[in-house]
Amino acid sequence: MSHYDLESAINRAVEILAKSRNAVALTGAGISAESGVPTFRGRNGLWSRYKPEDLATPEAFSRNPRLVWEWYKWRMEIVYRAQPNPAHLALRELEDIGVLKCIITQNVGGLDKKAGSKCVVELHGTLWLAKCTNCNYKVEMATPPSTIPPRCPICGSLMRPDVVWFGEPIPPEVLAIAINYSRECDIMLVVGTSGVVIPAGLLPSIAKSCGAKIVEVNIEESAITSMADVFVKSPAGRVLPIIVERVKRTLSR
Repeated sequence: MSHYDLESAINRAVEILAKSRNAVALTGAGISAESGVPTFRGRNGLWSRYKPEDLATPEAFSRNPRLVWEWYKWRMEIVYRAQPNPAHLALRELEDIGVLKCIITQNVGGLDKKAGSKCVVELHGTLWLAKCTNCNYKVEMATPPSTIPPRCPICGSLMRPDVVWFGEPIPPEVLAIAINYSRECDIMLVVGTSGVVIPAGLLPSIAKSCGAKIVEVNIEESAITSMADVFVKSPAGRVLPIIVERVKRTLSR
């Protein structure tokens, strides 16, 4: 791509979204990076400093639950202080005007909900829930836990973060909801995801195969870009508010 025209990409995205009646967003770590939440991949991503197998696997937890909880508590403290950025708020606005039906997110920090989005499918779980490793007890946490590793008040077993770790499947009922939204949407707005984590990375292909258009917003090309109808190369926090404002203007005419 020798010459990239951002303005025409924005206009094309606006044109597509303004005609949509059933858009769905798929968001990845890139959207939260602008709120100061570290991404996993990329030059300064978490995986450049930590090995996933040391911190985000069932084996790691069995080996050293305290270490795993220390890492998750550190991440929770970052997200707890973080605020939704203009991209999160733009998606909420797109939902408010009836264009966006739901957000499918790979993020576990809960910034979409903090921004006020009502329909959020958390593919990889959430940092703000802990579940017992023995019984079915779950607890929602409003703040990072003070005691780690936390123990189940029912049976006394270790609690673990209710997130999907490497080597674990996405809960079938959650995946089924995400696939259903992907099949039924007329547009999938893909924001800040590398597209390499499966099965999340397959959702745009499912949407495309069912006739949806793909609008991608990212700071660099991803595994999704080749199938995108429009690729908006820009930080989401900068460009999504512009796109949503223009969509609103188009719809009010």
